[in-house]
Amino acid sequence: MHITPSNDEPMSNSLAPLAWYRQVAIALPRHLWLKAMVTPLFIALFFGAYLYLLKSPSFPTTVMPLTVLDHLISFQPSAMPLYVSLWVYVSLPPAILGTRRELFDYAAAMAINCLIGLLIFYFWPTSVPAAQVDWALYPGMDYLKSMDAAGNACPSLHVATATFSAIWLNFILSRFGVPNWLRYVNWMWCAGIIYSTIAIRQHVVVDVVAGLILGLLVAQLSLRQRRCVQIPL
Repeated sequence: MHITPSNDEPMSNSLAPLAWYRQVAIALPRHLWLKAMVTPLFIALFFGAYLYLLKSPSFPTTVMPLTVLDHLISFQPSAMPLYVSLWVYVSLPPAILGTRRELFDYAAAMAINCLIGLLIFYFWPTSVPAAQVDWALYPGMDYLKSMDAAGNACPSLHVATATFSAIWLNFILSRFGVPNWLRYVNWMWCAGIIYSTIAIRQHVVVDVVAGLILGLLVAQLSLRQRRCVQIPL
């Protein structure tokens, strides 16, 4: 007798031969209400804490130094869409997870990633040097600068969350058996987001390196056990 698995159980191994896009189609609607509620709630809570620390620093603010690479990368307002695309990008890994356990594990690891950054911002407020740019000429950029004010700079949580998401997304896509080109797209999208943080003068190279280290360490630690035990979706 065929038994349909419950929504909280990993799908049967009999689904392994399915094409990767069919596996994704099966995983997407699972626990949809949970994904639809938790992801925007998480982002809202994060932004509340982030903006509070940005507007009310507890200690003197340190201006981050510029490097040779910062001078080599020119100001590129056209990179703004890549920068903003982070909010779509970070939603992809939880969207294609198929079990509540993995959703909660992912959310907990991402929360740790962000919490470490926020704690650093609390004890060590930082900002980027003032860019020699007339932001009034770039309305979209001007709005971003009025909100973010180029503070909470190091580590770049834009970079940390993008790196964390890229590593998790690569892990999930590998389980689905997606073609290599799709995994390359994942890494290229992440690289584009990281590059955009410097190109629009929201961060400097030191911030980016610190964000890369933070996102990489938390993602690798959170996936250490899962690389040994493959959970079918």
